[in-house]
Amino acid sequence: MSQPWNEYLDQNKDRFLNEMLDLLRIPSISAKTEHKADMERCAEAVKKSLLEAGCDKAEVMATDGHPAVYGEKIIDPAKPTVLVYGHYDVQPPEPLELWTNPPFEPTIVDGKVFARGSADDKGQFYMHVKALEILSKTNTMTTNIKFLIEGEEEVGSPNLGKFVSANKDLLKADVILISDSSMLSMENPSLDTGVRGLSYIQVEVTGANRDLHSGTYGGAVANPITILAQMIASCHDENNHITIPGFYDDVVVAGPEERELINKAPYDEKEYMDELGVKELWGEKGYSTYERTGIRPTIEVNGIWGGYTGEGAKTVLPSKAYAKISARLVPNQSSDKITEILLNYFKSIAPKSVEVKAELHHGGEPYMTPIDSKGYKAAAKAVETTFGKAPIPVRGGGSIPICSILEKELGIKIIFMGFGLDNDNLHSPNEKYNIENYYKGIETIPYFHKYFSEA
Repeated sequence: MSQPWNEYLDQNKDRFLNEMLDLLRIPSISAKTEHKADMERCAEAVKKSLLEAGCDKAEVMATDGHPAVYGEKIIDPAKPTVLVYGHYDVQPPEPLELWTNPPFEPTIVDGKVFARGSADDKGQFYMHVKALEILSKTNTMTTNIKFLIEGEEEVGSPNLGKFVSANKDLLKADVILISDSSMLSMENPSLDTGVRGLSYIQVEVTGANRDLHSGTYGGAVANPITILAQMIASCHDENNHITIPGFYDDVVVAGPEERELINKAPYDEKEYMDELGVKELWGEKGYSTYERTGIRPTIEVNGIWGGYTGEGAKTVLPSKAYAKISARLVPNQSSDKITEILLNYFKSIAPKSVEVKAELHHGGEPYMTPIDSKGYKAAAKAVETTFGKAPIPVRGGGSIPICSILEKELGIKIIFMGFGLDNDNLHSPNEKYNIENYYKGIETIPYFHKYFSEA
């Protein structure tokens, strides 16, 4: 049966796009205290958009950190309820000099919107706001729809668990729908069956009590940068297997059937390398690229600094060196346990010539959703309806820290229905979101509600 959704979308495409661009102009950077007012302004903008889209009520709600935005459209308490989760906060845009255009001045080039937050996650959660508008304005709603749009996902959602626990009745639903992930391509759509967990730490290495002249003291006093580099290098062996004792103890190894399914996904290694500008891929021996980024845990250095990094030369032996290090975790690994293992490891391998301080930034648990669930089947059918082919089930490589807490507190499953692409430059300069994907998401989401209500 034909639906009036496409006609409404076609008539309002320009407005839908411009509204998203307005949201992208707000520098809602949760990691930086100087953007507190921007966070509040963005939350108010999200609330306004929910009310204009058809929510019966929407409010900005306080947490112990940045506010969350709640909205709802209840058509019949007896009908199924879908809770849409997303986040309005974004990653810091640095390094600014690598952006082709300013990160908070959205620029359209070749059908792509370049701006911080375009794909992660403003453009993606806003698809759901516009899908609600379409369903509401065309009188075709078949489910109740609730929204929980938070402002701290990019810093690990430290306060959302407490918020959810205190608002269980308000957030009560039958399924949680999240668009904060990607698909393989528009030609080969996919649905994530899970996301990896996260342990994020910072390591500080201290040598002498002050910066020293590298000629006078070099060779006699340990260089913290050298020691830190050696410590980091020790985390992997020659096969890029993680060497830290206990790291793999709880890993649930993917079975041959899942590995076979993952490796059936279309993949062109040369195209993959060319797009990234690398001549060779790097990773754990014995696993394919998709396996390395989905079913296997990893450790990566996210930042490292120390000594003199300004213009010109300064021959200094630095007093301190620092690194930010993250581990992506797979099912059955605990972020608390892995964090403890990482912190103890860096402290235990430090030579007596330096002192090491290691501390947690934030973490989150891995999450898997069953592909035989009502929600997953509804999502798969929706994607097949608009793309013309069934989506490929894959595991996402990223992390959404709140997932395991949402299921634990609310007792319902999460469905990942992302429309981004892996090359959207998430967390990097020149983040982008294809306008075609944005519209395709708005077109597809109403079908999820239809099929979920029918199931």
